[in-house]
Amino acid sequence: MTGSIPPSLRFTRYVALGDSSTEGLDDPDGSGGYRGWADRFAEHLARAHDGIHYANLAVRGRKTRQVLDQQLAPALAMRPDLATVFAGTNDVVRRQVDLDQVLADLETMQQALRTAGATVLTITLPDLSAVMPMAKRFAPRVERLNEGIRACSLRTGTIVVDLARYPVASDPRLWSEDRLHANALGHTRIASALAHALGLPGHGPEWQVQLSRARARTIAENVAREGAWVRSYLIPWLWRRVRGRSSGDGRVAKQPELVFMRPTG
Repeated sequence: MTGSIPPSLRFTRYVALGDSSTEGLDDPDGSGGYRGWADRFAEHLARAHDGIHYANLAVRGRKTRQVLDQQLAPALAMRPDLATVFAGTNDVVRRQVDLDQVLADLETMQQALRTAGATVLTITLPDLSAVMPMAKRFAPRVERLNEGIRACSLRTGTIVVDLARYPVASDPRLWSEDRLHANALGHTRIASALAHALGLPGHGPEWQVQLSRARARTIAENVAREGAWVRSYLIPWLWRRVRGRSSGDGRVAKQPELVFMRPTG
C-alpha cells in the first residue's frame, strides 16, 4: 500500500490546528472524548505510511486570532511535514466580525507552515441553511470567508478541500443535533475528502456521493425538533455569549504533543 505513494507525498509528522471541528465535535470516541475528522485522517495516513506522528492542537470555541496566537508557534516547533488549518466559524457567528482580519490570520498560518516546509490542507465551510434555518443570516459571511480561503490558499500553495461546492456536505444527516458540528458520518466524509486530496490509496471521490433521499418530516415532527434544539442548544449558546463565556474556557489542546499512531484496520 505504501509503495503506491510517491516519496514526495510520504509524511511523518501531521499537526492539526483549529477549533471544535478539528477537535472532533460531535463524533464521540466511546470513552467520553471525541474522534473527529482530524483523528480519522491521521488514521488514514497511518495506514498509508506504516504509521505517523500526530498532534492535534485544536480547542473548541477558539476564534481565528486565538488559533494563530496559541497554536501556530507550538505547531511550528514540531516541524510538521503535513498540517491542516481550519478556523473562522467562531468568528462568523459573532455579532461583529472583521473578515479581512480573519482571512489575514488564516493566510499567516498557512504561509508560516508552508515556509517551514509543510504541506498544508484546509477546507471551506458548507452552507448550513438546510441544517439550521437561522444560518441564512450568516450565509453572506460564509460565502466571503470561503472565497477568501480559496484566494489565500492559492497564494500560499495550500490544498483546499472545497466542501462548500458539494451538496452532500450540507445534508442535515451529516450534522449533529446541535447543527453546528458534523456527526460521525460527517467527520468520516471530511476525513475521506482530505485523504482523497492527497491521493492516499483506497480513497477516491466517493465522499462526494449524496445520500439517498430522506423521508420528509411531518409538521408536528418539525415543531418538536425545533423546540428541542432551541432549548438544548440555542439558549445555552446565547447565554454563554451574554456572559462573555466560551465553550472552550479552561480547555487545553486535544493532543498537544506528537504521538506515534500505528496503522490499524
